[in-house]
Amino acid sequence: MTDDIPRGEHLTGGNMSRVVRFADRVHRAAGAWTPTVHRLLRHLHDRGVPGVPYPVGLDADGREIVTYVPGTVPQDPMPDWVWTDAVLTAAGRRLATLHDATLDLDRHDSHWQSPSHQPAEVVCHNDFAPYNLVFDDDHALTGVIDWDTASPGPRVWDLAYLAYRLVPLAHPANPDLPDNGLADRRRRLALLCHAYGHGLTPGAVAAVGVDRLHEMAEFTARRAAAGAVHVAGHVRLYRTDAEWLAAHLAALG
Repeated sequence: MTDDIPRGEHLTGGNMSRVVRFADRVHRAAGAWTPTVHRLLRHLHDRGVPGVPYPVGLDADGREIVTYVPGTVPQDPMPDWVWTDAVLTAAGRRLATLHDATLDLDRHDSHWQSPSHQPAEVVCHNDFAPYNLVFDDDHALTGVIDWDTASPGPRVWDLAYLAYRLVPLAHPANPDLPDNGLADRRRRLALLCHAYGHGLTPGAVAAVGVDRLHEMAEFTARRAAAGAVHVAGHVRLYRTDAEWLAAHLAALG
């Protein structure tokens, strides 16, 4: 969003664009993908999926308007409760529910901000991580926000990113994620796969995670080169995490 947004509550997160809340509405930058994402959000509501923003339309300046999802969205440094097994399993189940609800989405004449990946089994959120999850006061998962980078892809593509962020599947020196040891990461990855279901295995999720991280590094490098210098340091971080994960596939699977 541009700097001339009327006064409102600037929300944390949303590192791809500025996000501003006015009462029970959220305004954020729109693009060619916005009508498709709004179609997706309406579809999820029609399928009874709870805790998803509902698209209201566009404001006078062409920014999208969606409903505000109340609750707590954890941000770095993540609170300790984010790393509990309860949050891990709830996230896996919620991701499966969302994916299942997209199976019959009408994708005709769709335009997505993020690239699609094959096989395009479901519509992936593409940023399904704690900083886009909403929790109540008891730390129960109640919602999922920031759908603007959604696109079709395989189930495992989304699950691999969630595993990276929440198991976590990262180099122990990653400053944003805890070093809980290889044995606990193996256990938590298996627990996440069990919660998600659909026959996805720890070995498959970890292997796709390597590709996911390399793609993130390339995407981030392009953003940095285009002027988003604040993300430049993450390029090496993602590549280091990808190299660590590739070296530990056998131990994690």
